[in-house]
Amino acid sequence: MKKTFFATLLLLLAVVVQAQIHEPVKFKTELKTLSDDEVEVIFTGTIDKGWHVYSTDLGDGGPISATFNTEKLSGATIVGKLKPIGKEVAAFDKLFEMKVRYFANTAQFVQKLKLTGGAYQIDGYLEYGACNDENCLPPTQVPFKFSGKAVGAAKETPVTEAKADDQPAQSEVTADTVAPATIGGAEGTTNINVAGEIDLWKPVINELQSLGETISHEDMSWIYIFFTGFIGGLLALFTPCVWPIIPMTVSFFLKRSKDKKKGIRDAWTYGASIVVIYVALGLAITLIFGASALNALSTNAIFNILFCLMLIVFAASFFGAFEITLPSKWSNAVDSKAETTSGLLSIFLMAFTLSLVSFSCTGPIIGFLLVQVSTTGSVVAPAIGMLGFAIALALPFTLFALFPSWLKSMPKSGGWMNVIKVTLGFLELAFALKFLSVADLAYGWRILDRETFLALWIVLFTLLGFYLLGKIKFPHDDDDTKVSVPRFFMALASLAFAMYMVPGLWGAPLKAVSAFAPPLQTQDFNLYNNEVHARFDDYDLGMEYARQQGKPVMLDFTGYGCVNCRKMELAVWTDPKVSDIINNDYVLITLYVDNKTPLTAPVKIVENGTERTLRTVGDKWSYLQRVKFGANAQPFYVLIDNEGNPLNKSYSYDEDIPKYIEFLQTGLENYKKEK
Repeated sequence: MKKTFFATLLLLLAVVVQAQIHEPVKFKTELKTLSDDEVEVIFTGTIDKGWHVYSTDLGDGGPISATFNTEKLSGATIVGKLKPIGKEVAAFDKLFEMKVRYFANTAQFVQKLKLTGGAYQIDGYLEYGACNDENCLPPTQVPFKFSGKAVGAAKETPVTEAKADDQPAQSEVTADTVAPATIGGAEGTTNINVAGEIDLWKPVINELQSLGETISHEDMSWIYIFFTGFIGGLLALFTPCVWPIIPMTVSFFLKRSKDKKKGIRDAWTYGASIVVIYVALGLAITLIFGASALNALSTNAIFNILFCLMLIVFAASFFGAFEITLPSKWSNAVDSKAETTSGLLSIFLMAFTLSLVSFSCTGPIIGFLLVQVSTTGSVVAPAIGMLGFAIALALPFTLFALFPSWLKSMPKSGGWMNVIKVTLGFLELAFALKFLSVADLAYGWRILDRETFLALWIVLFTLLGFYLLGKIKFPHDDDDTKVSVPRFFMALASLAFAMYMVPGLWGAPLKAVSAFAPPLQTQDFNLYNNEVHARFDDYDLGMEYARQQGKPVMLDFTGYGCVNCRKMELAVWTDPKVSDIINNDYVLITLYVDNKTPLTAPVKIVENGTERTLRTVGDKWSYLQRVKFGANAQPFYVLIDNEGNPLNKSYSYDEDIPKYIEFLQTGLENYKKEK
């Protein structure tokens, strides 16, 4: 019977589609001899793009630090601590309010040992944590085993065990015998599942696949970046530096040739040249600095202060304090070169001249866009953002060339363009505070706590509303006292947004600004209390309670070091409808895969042909997630009935509240159908 179960389990694991099992880090282990009595255990890891491995000694309350652990150590002693080797990235993590250090692309850790003479045996494991922008892996172990004979006389060396001296002997359990009775009692708790009852640890991977799994959000993020760039390009169009140039340029192309088709072709070429110029700029940024460097800068405290100051300068320029322009000799030189050349090169140089002349208006928008997309850590993200920006900028030139009659209905230049510039200036100031808040958290100044940040945003958007209503004037504004209908509605939106943020001063979650405001825990005064708390943190006990109550179960695989898990809990679980469904209709069981509480006795299992050891409660829940659901990243939410069968496809990181509600309600409907 055991062999049959073992074979079935291995077969199920072998046919799993590995879309959810992440193995972004691969470590190689070697023992290097330094001298007759000194050796080094070297761990060299290759890290997939977008992932990073945390370094050593990060402190309590933070991500999983890399640690060197021994289970058997004879004939040798440990010298010093585990040493990280290579290029570390130091960044501030807003969730943990602490600086973290990690490796990207490659990582290496070295532990030195001293041989005491004679035969030696070194058994143990490296434990590390790894994350990307969406998921974190549970604490992962890299086992090692070395033995040999050192030069010199053998000395009596006590065997050092990883656990205390009174720790029970390690259990020998293979995957076919890791039944719920064994795992369920590993903590010393009462065994809920006895022989002959429901197997709550039975794999349900095929059932989940038949229900369908959550789609990756990588493509969606690229669409978001493109759309952000496109909006930036549209805003740049309606500035005094670009809008007046459109009819002049289109008329020039249509009149320079008697052939209308050639004029249209030249206009298309002009638009394509704009796209090439700005996309090349986006690529140049990442080629010069590198994607990982941009990502590090975007989270570095010092550079966040510089970003803040840069945006303040841009805002002052938009308000009319001064003009940010490139040297005039640059544009004059390019313009004269365009006049002396012909063909495609002439058109390209004209497009380049536009880019230089309009820099005072487009520069702040481009700068802000590049700062924002650099946080993705992707080489192509700035290029995608610039592609959207350039297409929006080039679109009117080609459209007006195709339909020249539209030029007559084109709004004339006027004071409305300065209104757009000043509005952008207010937005630049608002985002400057976002970057300053990161630096404030890094240094612990506590000058920009959540309520202070919100108060400043409320003032900014209130002032913007008054400006749009004509109550505030800037240097380049005209004296027209009339307020247009579009301007009135913009003022209404700005003032309404300011009013929306007021309850946040007393602790309201404000989901619309949760990505920009400092963490809620920085707020001194909080009257809001609508949090969701798990009823159980033990799978077997929670399932027994669910059977007694006749309710379905929501399993929440999470981690203390999981940033996106906290985002989901604050942005999604606080929604009244979501919290009502979870609290009243489900039994919520939260399982921390990085829980370091030791099991009563370590448990050895064989998984996919590889022997692993479960040492902690977190190991146990991580194993449950892998063997039962075929996944190992967090956050991971799955709905099951009280017999362990899935009720809906799993759900990962996605802050779409209606989608999450649908996820929960579908599970309830399927549970009722089963009954």
